[in-house]
Amino acid sequence: MEITKNTRVSAILEEYGDIADVMEVFGIKRVGRYSLRMLAAKAVTVEWAARIHRVPLAEFLDILHEATKNNTQS
Repeated sequence: MEITKNTRVSAILEEYGDIADVMEVFGIKRVGRYSLRMLAAKAVTVEWAARIHRVPLAEFLDILHEATKNNTQS
């Protein structure tokens, strides 16, 4: 899966599983259970997540790419 600024956070979670630890690096905190985060993430793109949490988009994308490089959900 290619992750771009237009990729929905929910699509990343579906493809790679719960990568909440990576998201927390950027201040995106856990929201209860995984299923609640998934619901909240359905409409949010990577670009919006970066904006909301005031993280430079390029840096956000780099860390997401690194975190998902060898991590696919079984």
